[in-house]
Amino acid sequence: MSDYAILQAPDTLRFERLLPGPIERVWAYISEPEKRRLWLAGGTADLVPGGNVELVFRHRELSNGEAPPERYAKYDKEISLHGVVIKCEPPRLLSHTWGDDKSEVTFELEPRGERVLLTVTHQRLKDRGAMLSVASGWHAHLGVLVDKLEEHQLRLFWPALASLADEYETRLP
Repeated sequence: MSDYAILQAPDTLRFERLLPGPIERVWAYISEPEKRRLWLAGGTADLVPGGNVELVFRHRELSNGEAPPERYAKYDKEISLHGVVIKCEPPRLLSHTWGDDKSEVTFELEPRGERVLLTVTHQRLKDRGAMLSVASGWHAHLGVLVDKLEEHQLRLFWPALASLADEYETRLP
């Protein structure tokens, strides 16, 4: 298993991470706003098909309050993204639209002994720019999640994102 995004289709990326379980713990970090805020974004979610999802990103909180590199300055403020739940089957599956472009994110959880395989699939990405942004963004956020669940020193979001953005520029067609 590679930490890097897998290109599944011209508009679809998939990420896999093997995380410490149990599955209910990992589900909580995906579905509960206060836990999700620690690695991705806070905000509410009505976890039923047709329910509203609000993701409130505060990236600075993921980098000990450090300002972002210049190329990410526009992401330094609080950013809200809205979506609609497509499917929710706790504690194994959550799928919802992602923002104004209506791309779609699916989280799938599968027990693997004492660990849990998390698969994140982001589809309906509109162009290469979106693909690069999503690849580096998810990779950096999932790194924070891994550190949180494995109780490691948290990697800083901004340096990870900048490094990954450069790497995905050459990795993705």
